[in-house]
Amino acid sequence: MVKERARILVVGGGYVGMYTALRLQRRLKRELARGEAEITVVTPDPYMTYQPFLPEAAAGAISPRHVVVPLRRVLDRCRVVIGEATAVDHAARTATVRTPATEEEGTDGQRIPYDELVLAPGSVARTLPIPGLAEHAIGFKTVEEAIGLRNHVLEQMDIASSTRDPAVRDAALTFVFVGGGYAGVEALGELEDMARYAARYYHNLRPEDMKWILVEASGRILPEVGEEMGRYTVTELRRRNIDVRLETRLESCADRVAVLSDGSRFPTRTVVWTAGVKPHPVLAATDLPLNERGRLRCTAELAVEGAAHAWAAGDAAAVPDVTAREKGRECAPNAQHALRQARVLGDNVVHALRGEPLETYAHKYAGSVASLGLHKGVAQVYGRKLKGYPAWLMHRTYHLSRVPTFNRKARVAAEWTLAGLFKREIVSLGSLEHPRAEFELAAGGKPSQDPPHNPKGSS
Repeated sequence: MVKERARILVVGGGYVGMYTALRLQRRLKRELARGEAEITVVTPDPYMTYQPFLPEAAAGAISPRHVVVPLRRVLDRCRVVIGEATAVDHAARTATVRTPATEEEGTDGQRIPYDELVLAPGSVARTLPIPGLAEHAIGFKTVEEAIGLRNHVLEQMDIASSTRDPAVRDAALTFVFVGGGYAGVEALGELEDMARYAARYYHNLRPEDMKWILVEASGRILPEVGEEMGRYTVTELRRRNIDVRLETRLESCADRVAVLSDGSRFPTRTVVWTAGVKPHPVLAATDLPLNERGRLRCTAELAVEGAAHAWAAGDAAAVPDVTAREKGRECAPNAQHALRQARVLGDNVVHALRGEPLETYAHKYAGSVASLGLHKGVAQVYGRKLKGYPAWLMHRTYHLSRVPTFNRKARVAAEWTLAGLFKREIVSLGSLEHPRAEFELAAGGKPSQDPPHNPKGSS
């Protein structure tokens, strides 16, 4: 039993937030039933996104609704608050949260008191002051961005197929991806594969007409799979006529022209930004200790250093890697650690409430897998290197085993099975981005965000 009634606040509904809350509601089932404990989860979205499946969702291999997990269904014994934590006063044990009703209420936000705090807000895209980036680029961290990018790529093919202007056609068929990590390489590989397939249904488009460009500032891509597999990936992408530019930076994308540091200029309507992430801004609005990178300083027990009753894991936390030979090394902020940290974090919160000894988080990095499109991939797992179909199969098997809930596993497996029996879906639903545009035109108005000649939401 817990020593006294405990109010547990979990900030974030991603990997760490959802799995920690799930662990807590299982371990504290009796205490929750007796009213001795309560768990509140603050999250901007009512679902958790399984990000490794975003590239396949963008390629149409998986339905968008099957890469997300509804939090209210999974966390049925928790109170789920849809909102954004804007500040945390740990000394006063309160968090300020902006909810969808905050603006209409005319307040600064809802203040939620707590006894135990779990900070797992994740990360946000790390951007640079590049001209035109905010106006023209798209990220690849959310399911909305993934589906929006899929619609956008197919719409550009429609534009290229219907225009007689060679400049418009060339810009529509040029796709620039910035960032050679997991997100950039997998998104590029899957979307190029999809577009190559879709080109067969256009009478005047060929796969060779499209330009796919990967821009990476360092001298290698996919560092997680090792140098050898990284070189293989570059070779494989170039074999598919993908222009991989290492040690190159995007300097501008203003006026729909991508200007690279090597002097190249590419008129383009598509710039995808996947060049890293940074800690969530809410961390800077707390009174908790941060390291030089803006992450919370944590112990190996996943407690925030020098702050009793505060815990953290995942992208927001700098957790020492006790399995590493190098002293002072931290756990990488990836899903492999986040899933395992969440279990230990949930257990340690329960241990602390019951006055029991805490567990130390220790996990030796197992390796990485990456998909490069249908039946193509690279992997390095426990020192073994795989490429091509075996790596792609391992990628699917691993992530199917990790996606939360049996419901989602069954649906994803069913979709993969059906995809193997039938042809790809190549439908673009660009109107989803601005669903009222057509009605506004019919009612005599003008779409608020789209030009008058473009009622369906094409960008």
